[in-house]
Amino acid sequence: MNTPTLLRAAAVCAALILAGTGFAQESKFDEPPMPSKTVPPKYPAALKAEGVSGMVTMSILVDEKGNVQNPVVKKSTRPEFEQPAIDAVLKWKFEPAKKDGQPVAVQVVIPLKFSN
Repeated sequence: MNTPTLLRAAAVCAALILAGTGFAQESKFDEPPMPSKTVPPKYPAALKAEGVSGMVTMSILVDEKGNVQNPVVKKSTRPEFEQPAIDAVLKWKFEPAKKDGQPVAVQVVIPLKFSN
């Protein structure tokens, strides 16, 4: 993924937090976690060569330090994209969510897009 795609993924992540997981559970945090470092997933060479694109949606826990914990694939267009997506998101770093000014752990859903 290129930088604009990663930035869109980060924006979508924030939108998903606000639209779904965040305000459905308002009392858990005042400020959502925001991606501060994203690493693109390794595109499987065979799928890239064939021009196959896809999406992996996963649930992650962003802990109080902004680290990603327990990534779980919720949906994917191709199983070959799942492990690269997990490997990449484990390298991501977030500004943690905050409740009353203090960092808190929250569960969020993020999409990762694979496209040429």
